[in-house]
Amino acid sequence: MFIDTAKVFVKSGDGGNGSISFRREKYIPLGGPDGGDGGKGGDVILVADPNMTTLLDFSYNKKFIAERGGNGSGSKCYGKDGEKLYIKVPMGTIVKDLETSKIMADLSHPEDQYVVCRGGKGGKGNAKFATPTRQAPDFAEPGMPGEERWITLELKLLADVGLLGFPNVGKSTLLSVVSKARPKIANYHFTTLKPNLGVTSVGDTSFVIADIPGIIEGAAEGVGLGLDFLRHIERTRILIHVVDISGVEGRDPFEDFMKINEELKKYSVKLWDRPQIVAANKSDMLYDDDVFENFKNKLKELGYDRIYKISAASRQGVDDLMKAAAELLSTIPITELEISEAEWFVPEEKHFTYTIREEEGIFIIEGSFVDRLLMAVNVNDPDSLKYFHKVLKNKGIFDELLEMGIQDGDTVRLNDFEFDFLL
Repeated sequence: MFIDTAKVFVKSGDGGNGSISFRREKYIPLGGPDGGDGGKGGDVILVADPNMTTLLDFSYNKKFIAERGGNGSGSKCYGKDGEKLYIKVPMGTIVKDLETSKIMADLSHPEDQYVVCRGGKGGKGNAKFATPTRQAPDFAEPGMPGEERWITLELKLLADVGLLGFPNVGKSTLLSVVSKARPKIANYHFTTLKPNLGVTSVGDTSFVIADIPGIIEGAAEGVGLGLDFLRHIERTRILIHVVDISGVEGRDPFEDFMKINEELKKYSVKLWDRPQIVAANKSDMLYDDDVFENFKNKLKELGYDRIYKISAASRQGVDDLMKAAAELLSTIPITELEISEAEWFVPEEKHFTYTIREEEGIFIIEGSFVDRLLMAVNVNDPDSLKYFHKVLKNKGIFDELLEMGIQDGDTVRLNDFEFDFLL
């Protein structure tokens, strides 16, 4: 199965907790604090793998969680860092943040890597909180939580040439005769349900051709299969636009050409501006050469001058078409996928926040900052409580309480912990 999109949950490891420990040895009854720091949580890293061709693996496994950092221990022993989690994806994968739809990374080269979630920092052990006036701190920091998010993976094939056109115009047949690819071929619309890749050689030059499922009117709005596969020609340097010049199905080749280009323009102006070679296919079934000449003249008036009369079934004109493609490719440098600055994901700096509200004379402080602070301190220990008040003061919470009109003796509540405010 060819799978080119996937939605995945990723979470890096939480940091390990700092240790609360005191050195206790014979003849050293008051050795002081020796709690070590917690280890860092493991990162989640995406890696481009040239041997993968689809995102099929992510149909079965949609959740990836890295290892947590180890907790610190006594004797100033630090916790072990969590193992990094490497996730392999095909080359050409675009990584997007699901919530914002912004692009986080473009993994288009072998072994490209992107850290999609960074592991949480380990908490400090109580040895780090010892000071000349606080020689036996009975508290330590908890580890920082790891990052977590839902991401989408979009595979955009790495091809030099894209074949496009309406269904049943002979794109798959053309790919089969110029490469060793063996796409499914039959005389009905939408035989091709997934992109096919083939490698062709012209002299010393070789390049990759992608056969894209037939595009129809409305493809840019999601009609038919077009929208699902238009992304696969975004990386191509040139397009070979295949039309059925014979008109055996009652279609007008010029109208088809214009309609397909209109869909390209709606989807992306960059695709519409891409150099095109026009392949007038099924010429072996054409009984009036004036049809081709009129078609050719109309396109030349629009500025298209690379127009070839071919028959993929009999190979008539195919070699000339491939030579023209090779020559045009030699003039177009390989460029990275153009992504505007507005499309890039900008990670938000993680902050522990809080809110203060007054309810029936009680000042209630809530938020992630409060949760973390209460996890770090022992409010029943005098030294720890002094540290607790120092953090609140340095954070500016006391100043905010005064601005809100708190009075001496008023109650302050942080989750389940309450204390009287003293001026």
